[in-house]
Amino acid sequence: MIRAAFVLLLTSILSLGQEWELLETEDGAIQARHEAEYVEVGGKFYLVGGRGDRELNIYDPDADTWTTGAKPPEQVHHFQGLAYEGELWLAGAFTGGYPAETPYPNFLIYSPERDEWRIGPRIERPRGAAGFVLHEGKMYLVCGILNGHIDGHVAWTDCFDPKTGEWTQLADAPRARDHFRSVVIDGQIFNAAGRRTTKDSKPHGPFGNCVAEVDVYDIAKKTWKTLPVESNLPTPRAGNMACNVEGKLVVAGGESPATAKAHDEVEVLDPASPFWITLPPLKQGRHGSGIIYYGGKMWIASGSGGRGGGPELTTQECCEVPF
Repeated sequence: MIRAAFVLLLTSILSLGQEWELLETEDGAIQARHEAEYVEVGGKFYLVGGRGDRELNIYDPDADTWTTGAKPPEQVHHFQGLAYEGELWLAGAFTGGYPAETPYPNFLIYSPERDEWRIGPRIERPRGAAGFVLHEGKMYLVCGILNGHIDGHVAWTDCFDPKTGEWTQLADAPRARDHFRSVVIDGQIFNAAGRRTTKDSKPHGPFGNCVAEVDVYDIAKKTWKTLPVESNLPTPRAGNMACNVEGKLVVAGGESPATAKAHDEVEVLDPASPFWITLPPLKQGRHGSGIIYYGGKMWIASGSGGRGGGPELTTQECCEVPF
């Protein structure tokens, strides 16, 4: 009772005067897509990938303008991206069509300076719908699934050193999950949301088996732990967006059997507290994209407005961070 009252009060305070804003965008500036990614590199936002033939849309938040860059050399989806030494790196991707998509075996790397893509090093243990994060110059590929939307979800944790090209297999996560985003906060990798996709899961097909538990990997100690049940994600879903905002874990949007529409919930966990709080909902529920924290705001673009593949969206929205 006391906990619920405290969380409600804190949520009310943080939400006061805050809401997401749908931004005006010229027709054609954003190509509709889902199972894509939205990443900030050098002060510009890169909307990349997704099912089908998708161009690279580039947003300059300072000028409020969209441009188009070179297309990736492969059609990839279900991945996470990151910025490394001024370039955009993608990993943990699928290619091909539903439901038997196959893992893309390499990194894909984009140079904004040259507006060029290149195929990067091979991934030692390829899988799709995996988490992919950077910490102190090393890249971590976490969990994922081997056989599209059919089976083969894994709990693997792999570390890649882009300077040496060396892979290191680390301890497995406490549980497998896919269709999620990993986030690094204070030297720890947070796995929240996602599911264990199985094509024949009853009665929800591939959308069931959502994961509520939050698993955390201490990079320095090389150990995993699961947060107490009190820290379980309040709204279990997959296909979500997630990011680090001022040392807090933000989980936004997603899809689940609970609703035919995409989720609009935005929930926040402070690692110093076991309690999740709720921020104002997205203007448009969506899944299958990325979220950026930049300039004191959270930014989301594209995605699917419903559970599954559509409708694909061409909108962007942002929200001032209330903490």
